[in-house]
Amino acid sequence: MQVQDSKQNIPEDILESLRTYGGIGGLRGLLQDEGALAEKAALYSAVSDPIRLKILTLLSVRPLCVCVVREVLGIADSRLSYHLSILKNVEFIRGEKQGNRIIYHITEKGRHWLAA
Repeated sequence: MQVQDSKQNIPEDILESLRTYGGIGGLRGLLQDEGALAEKAALYSAVSDPIRLKILTLLSVRPLCVCVVREVLGIADSRLSYHLSILKNVEFIRGEKQGNRIIYHITEKGRHWLAA
């Protein structure tokens, strides 16, 4: 026997197994926290680019200034700045001003995601 739910025919045995999670409504409840899902998506997006993974890898060895990262990666300042800002926004790296330079450090959060 099938049960009509939200214009979909869901087999009774599947609905029965879903009751453990509160049924269809319980599953929908898992998706209610849009903020948490958006944050998780931003984190995955931040590590989805090979250049950002390379930056994290370099910074996992030691803190570096932009000039070193740029030289190693061979990319333009504007492109590097874009990638650094994404990594800073998700708190995978932090910058520390030292004189005229900013030295970038990987954070524990960044190390965790790099190791994942």
